[in-house]
Amino acid sequence: MSIKKITVIGAGAMGRQIALQCALRGFSVVLHDSRQQGLDEAFKFCNEYLDGRIAKGKLIQEGKEAALARLRATSDLADAARDADLVIEAIVEQFEPKAELFRRLDGLCPKHTLFASNSSNIRASRLAETCGRPGRMLNLHFFNPALVMELVEVVVHPAVSEQVIDAAMEFCRAIGKAPVLMRKEIPGFIVNRIFRALTREAISLYEGGYATAEDIDLAVVKGLGHPMGPLRLLDATGIDVSYLARMDEYLETGVESAKPNPILKQMYERGTWGKKSGKGFYTYPQK
Repeated sequence: MSIKKITVIGAGAMGRQIALQCALRGFSVVLHDSRQQGLDEAFKFCNEYLDGRIAKGKLIQEGKEAALARLRATSDLADAARDADLVIEAIVEQFEPKAELFRRLDGLCPKHTLFASNSSNIRASRLAETCGRPGRMLNLHFFNPALVMELVEVVVHPAVSEQVIDAAMEFCRAIGKAPVLMRKEIPGFIVNRIFRALTREAISLYEGGYATAEDIDLAVVKGLGHPMGPLRLLDATGIDVSYLARMDEYLETGVESAKPNPILKQMYERGTWGKKSGKGFYTYPQK
């Protein structure tokens, strides 16, 4: 099973980075977003990122030009889906929009196309029920920033064949990532289940007024050796992403411990989503 042509759906922070990573590693990539503004912003990001790599001596001008030549944008879903060997979905972290997208893709993509969701919480077996190719649907969960973080969680369910698993693992290695395989699904997978347990307690300490965000983060960095504190990391990954993922798990499982902390709900509703909005647990200067 050969994967050569990649389609990434969603030109947000994750989608644009996944697409560029694939292009840098020699794959032909189509980046789709329904908003032309999103595509314009994504390509501006790609140019700035690649210029930064050149300035640091880690890329030459020809490398930039070659990567951008392998990456094209379209707001036409049928165009994006037409020749894809692998589709990676990176849209909003909610089940219904994802399910509707894969229903549409099922009718637009070739029969051999593999479907992957970048979701950290919504399992592929749930999405597979919405289309006619359950054996070709899995999770490829990248980590933010996807151009830097090496790990990809490859999460499968019983309908996925060994051939598909091998192709997915090989693809991850081909784009310079270190894949880990989960043969049994659970909301949050490996890293985020551990991360949620840590951040749930950190948020509880903050909510209770036991310590400031700065001191909670400093304690984790200096005491546990983490490179970044949990509250600053929540700001970096997005309060909205974290809240929606936790709500999805809570609504599906009913497990009370999965329910988002009250302050996380308040921040989501206020639009204080962290670094992307200029304010979360910390305040950030806006460009």
